[in-house]
Amino acid sequence: MLLSELFLPVLMVMFMLTVGAYVVAVLDRLIAGAFGAPQAGRVWLAPMARGAWLMTQHANATEAPDWQAWRLAPALYLALAAIGLAVVPWSESLVATDLVTSVVLWGSVEALATVVIFLHGWSANALLALIGGYRYVALGLSYILISMFVLIGVALPAESLQFTQVVASQEALWNVIRQPLGLPLFLIVGLGMTFWGPLNLADSKDLAGGTASEISGPPRLVWDVARAAMLVAFSGVAASAFRWLDGTLATRSVMDGHQDAGSATRVAIAWTGTAAYCPERCVTLMWVVLLPLSFIDLVWAGIGALL
Repeated sequence: MLLSELFLPVLMVMFMLTVGAYVVAVLDRLIAGAFGAPQAGRVWLAPMARGAWLMTQHANATEAPDWQAWRLAPALYLALAAIGLAVVPWSESLVATDLVTSVVLWGSVEALATVVIFLHGWSANALLALIGGYRYVALGLSYILISMFVLIGVALPAESLQFTQVVASQEALWNVIRQPLGLPLFLIVGLGMTFWGPLNLADSKDLAGGTASEISGPPRLVWDVARAAMLVAFSGVAASAFRWLDGTLATRSVMDGHQDAGSATRVAIAWTGTAAYCPERCVTLMWVVLLPLSFIDLVWAGIGALL
């Protein structure tokens, strides 16, 4: 009995990691094609073909890297995505880990992601990779604070830090209506933490790939899958916190399209042609504009809970 109780949650999370990362890769190609990016081959097979190609490539080596940290960082980022998915409810009775402090656990995932992303850039012992890591660190704390203000705001009506209770508290009124600032702020944080689109500063083109500029082969495959999986995890948390597409329990999204729609929203923003923000302006945007807005969202949620 104990073995089955352990095996089923692990199987659930592994399924979501695999299917979710594949769906994000397909969505990325579909939306890129809609915005005019050239496509080669079948869209549905391209992610698997790229994955197979990366598995056969030689893993690059720089001069005197921290080998253990460099090879471990992509796996750690993927593990953090798995932990995030583990606390997201799929249905009223299907949750891998229904912790009473699941919101707090998600906050720790965001904090540790900052450490892992910097570790990925620092451990390569290469200039552009290191700059990419420092760029993310400059923004990571603001992402964490904005996310926590928003999530505390959705926890107040539920009077709980448990995602299943947050979802249940939205039977009468969804949080996307109750707290209209929350979802846009959380979507922006999701783009920043997974560095997609205009908020891709850690692995940006001007750094020739940033923290990923020196990796190839299987480590690059793990890193790409981890980024896609973290995007799926953010979409699942957003679906649970704001219940913003339908009235079913939030993460029946795998069947209902709820979570995939959250991923599609982020991927679409990445392909709208919006120019990437320079790091200085992005830091100003986060600390001077979005962080105060997230605090206003929290105050709004507190007043609503009191009334």
